[in-house]
Amino acid sequence: MNTLEKLEILADAAKYDASCASSGARKRDSRGGKGVGSAGGVGICHSYAPDGRCISLLKVLLTNVCLYDCHYCINRRSSNVRRARFTPEEVVELTLSFYKRNYIEGLFLSSGIVRSADYTMEQVLRVARLLREEHDFRGYIHLKTIPEASPELIAEAGRYADRLSINVELPRQETLKELAPEKNVARTRNAMGTIRGRIDEAKSIRREKSRSRKKEGVFATGQSTQMIVGMDGSTDAHFLHRAGDLYGNFKLRRVYYSAFSPIPEPSVVLPLKSPPLVREHRLYQADWLLRFYGFEVGELTTAKEPNLDLDLDPKLSWALRNRATFPVDVNRASLEMLYRIPGLGVRNAQRIVRVRRHHALRLQDLIKMRVNVKKCMPFMICADHQPARLEWSSERLRAHFAPPPEQMELSFEGVIQTKAPKVPEVKVKQAQHEAGAEALSGEF
Repeated sequence: MNTLEKLEILADAAKYDASCASSGARKRDSRGGKGVGSAGGVGICHSYAPDGRCISLLKVLLTNVCLYDCHYCINRRSSNVRRARFTPEEVVELTLSFYKRNYIEGLFLSSGIVRSADYTMEQVLRVARLLREEHDFRGYIHLKTIPEASPELIAEAGRYADRLSINVELPRQETLKELAPEKNVARTRNAMGTIRGRIDEAKSIRREKSRSRKKEGVFATGQSTQMIVGMDGSTDAHFLHRAGDLYGNFKLRRVYYSAFSPIPEPSVVLPLKSPPLVREHRLYQADWLLRFYGFEVGELTTAKEPNLDLDLDPKLSWALRNRATFPVDVNRASLEMLYRIPGLGVRNAQRIVRVRRHHALRLQDLIKMRVNVKKCMPFMICADHQPARLEWSSERLRAHFAPPPEQMELSFEGVIQTKAPKVPEVKVKQAQHEAGAEALSGEF
C-alpha cells in the first residue's frame, strides 16, 4: 500500500473526531518563513484561533487497527474495514511536505490502539518528537492521548503538543461499560487530572521566569474532549453535568458534542437513526452559557425536563420559565443580570454598562449598538420602553418566538413533510428609521 492509499484510508477514519480546534494555541513563527493560505485535500480540516486566524490541519490517524471493540466506532476490532498503518516517519514526511506547500499549518494526530496503550502512545510521541526536535517544526500540533497509557507518557506528550485531548465519548459509566467495555470514566478523569496538573505547573514556572529566555515551563496550553449525542439514553442534563464537572475540575478549553451518525455494518445495540442535529446545536448553546454567561447546569435543565427545548434556545427557554425575574432595567441592572436577557450578548452587555454611565439608554441607543431589540424587548426596561404594562404571558411569548409549525403536504408518491414558509420580517434598524422607536415598542 503506497502513502496516498494509506492517507485516503486513515484521513477518512479520522473525520469522526470533532475535537480538533486550535483555540488557545501559542502563535509561533517558523524559520524560513511562515506558510500562508490553505488548500483543500484529503485529511485537511480548518480550525480557528482566538485572534481569528484560520488554521488548516492535517487530520489523520497513525493507524485504524485497534484492539478495542467500541460498538460506535467504525475502526473497532470487529469492524470489516480496510486497515492501514503509517510509520512515524511517514507522518512526519507528510506533515512537512504539506506544510512546505502551504496546505497546512499544523497536525491533528490520533490512533487506534495497537499492541498496548503505552506502545501506541510511544508511536504518537515519536511523531511529535521528530517534528519538534529534528525538524524544528513550529506549527500547531494536537495529539489525541490515550487514558490507559502511563502518566509519564501523557506528561511527555504535553512537552511537544499545543493541545491534548482525551475523548470521554459518553457521560455515564454504565452506558460506556455497555458500548465501550475497554474504556472507563475514572481512568479518563485521572489522565485529565495529570494533564491539568502539568499545565498549572508550567504556567507557574512561566510566570516566575517570564523575563528569562529559558525554555522551562513549556507544556500544552490546554485540553479538550468530545461526547457523542444520541447514541444511548443519556439526557441533555447528563451531558451538561459531565461538561460542568470537566470545566470545573480540569479547566478544559472545550467540550465538543457530536451527534451520533450511523456507521456501516453497525452493532445491533446502536440506534438505527441519528438524533436531530438541532439537539447538538442546543447543547453547544447551553455549553456557551455555562462557560461565558454564568449559568449553572441546574438552571438550564430540570428534573421534569432533563432535555433542552429544541424549539427555543436555552437562554430564552430559561427566561420563559423565570418570568418573575423580568423585565430587567438595562440602566440599573448588574452586568451578570444583563447577560441573562435573551438576545443580549456578552459584548453588548458590557457596552451597555459603559454607555449608561453618561446617559440613560433608550431604544434608539440599543439599536445603534446592534442589539437584537425584537428579542430583548419583552424582557427589558429602558428609558422609553416599559413591557410590564403589556402583560405578555410565557405561552404567548413562546408562540411568538417558536419556529413555524411543520405542514404536511399530499402527493401522488405519498406524504411529504415540509416546513411552512416563514414570512420575512422587516429589519429592526430599517423599521426604526421608517416608523421610529415607538413603532417597535408598539409591537410588544
